[in-house]
Amino acid sequence: MKKHVIFWIFIVLTGVQSTASEFEKDVFQTSAGELKISFIGHGTLMMEFNGMVIHVDPVSWFTDYETMPKADLVLITHEHGDHLDPKAIDAIKKESTHVVLTESCSDKYTGTDVMKNGDTKVFGTITVEAVPAYNIKQMRSEGMPFHPKGRGNGYVIRFADKKVYIAGDTENIPEMANVKDIDIAFLPMNLPYTMTPEMCAAAARMFHPKVLYPYHFGETDTNELLKLMENDKDIDIRIRKLN
Repeated sequence: MKKHVIFWIFIVLTGVQSTASEFEKDVFQTSAGELKISFIGHGTLMMEFNGMVIHVDPVSWFTDYETMPKADLVLITHEHGDHLDPKAIDAIKKESTHVVLTESCSDKYTGTDVMKNGDTKVFGTITVEAVPAYNIKQMRSEGMPFHPKGRGNGYVIRFADKKVYIAGDTENIPEMANVKDIDIAFLPMNLPYTMTPEMCAAAARMFHPKVLYPYHFGETDTNELLKLMENDKDIDIRIRKLN
């Protein structure tokens, strides 16, 4: 059994979880006020902007969602259990909550909004675009990628004059060249499911985000990415507890 799987089981069995106030948080200034990003763990994030609370891939392994702020918007990238957790969604959902997910999630949870690659929707004061997320090289078995094309979403979210790209489970796919003017990017970096540090660096160089957070990185040494990109002075690489 892989060590990171053992770690997740340890969290579930022992109840080692944090509350909302204990997570690392970065604050960005936009033309419409502060954007606060809380780093929950793995592929799980929380964002607060203009009175809205946005949860991305909420999973109970990383916190007790009964204690977390209620969601105005929930974004689910794909159907795998470390990204789609019905218990967590139900804990933060209120009557007005929009739950955005993919068609591949529909047999596990019924959301309010299904988005496929290329779709754009407006929720309150923010705009969300669903973009491709898939594997090219990493295969579960021959001809069977861990994340097939068209099943999962990445999301580009516009917060006033700032754009955040949450890549989901993906490799450095060609479509990343179409992601423009990104201020903050989250790129996954763990094998065999997503990218190596080299692939992550190549992805970042396709669209040059101002700030890059490697996330969903498991046991991958994030120092490898820092070394690979030490000459990419236009990209601020920030390491947070997102393994």
